[in-house]
Amino acid sequence: MPHLQSKTRNRRPAVRPTKPRASTRAKPGARYTVGLPSPLAVEVERYAETVDTSMSKAIAALVRLGLESQAGRRREFFERLKKNLANDDPSNQDRLVDEFRTLILGR
Repeated sequence: MPHLQSKTRNRRPAVRPTKPRASTRAKPGARYTVGLPSPLAVEVERYAETVDTSMSKAIAALVRLGLESQAGRRREFFERLKKNLANDDPSNQDRLVDEFRTLILGR
């Protein structure tokens, strides 16, 4: 009698997907690709070597410092604006406009 093959093949039992485990490490933030002009990339690389860190961490630190600086300038602008609104002296208007322009634009 010939050997009969069963219509169902020997299959492995289905593997149940496991639930993802909660990561014990902190998840990194969003990832971005940044193109830097060559002279700026050299400066960032030099900064990274100076503080002994990776380029990625150096870029993140420099961005954070820039954002903090911008927030500080904005805060200083509004403090000066409140202070000078009380002193409505027309002779100081041009000087104040120049100071505020410097604070806002960083020039």
